[in-house]
Amino acid sequence: MNPVWAIVLKCLVIAALGAAAVFAGSPLVRRVFRLADAPAGKTTPAGAAEVASPGIQAAASTLRGGHWIGLLERLAVYATILVGFGAGIAVVLAVKGLARYPELQATTTGAAERFIIGTFVSVLYAAACAGLAWWLITLW
Repeated sequence: MNPVWAIVLKCLVIAALGAAAVFAGSPLVRRVFRLADAPAGKTTPAGAAEVASPGIQAAASTLRGGHWIGLLERLAVYATILVGFGAGIAVVLAVKGLARYPELQATTTGAAERFIIGTFVSVLYAAACAGLAWWLITLW
């Protein structure tokens, strides 16, 4: 393969999987939030299904800016893995945790659960995309 085409193809793979890591992560995180808030299937003594409280999804009003923070978080995780700076993930998570600490401490709703679940899903998805990109660009 022509070296110029190989570089162009690698750049396209990195850009496409980077876009997937950043933008496709949001629907995935929202889906996990819905699953975490789903009723457990318990029944009340009258036989009616019990509805779970929407604590995790309702906490979105407490943790404002979560969508944008998630986009930037996935971009940062994806980039740090691809450049080989694994410790950058710890930096991203530390900055996010310190920035959200006052909001998480002041609430009794599902904000902490939303923060933890959203962070884990975002980081794992971005890491998976980065791993796939790394594997694909090392094929040639």
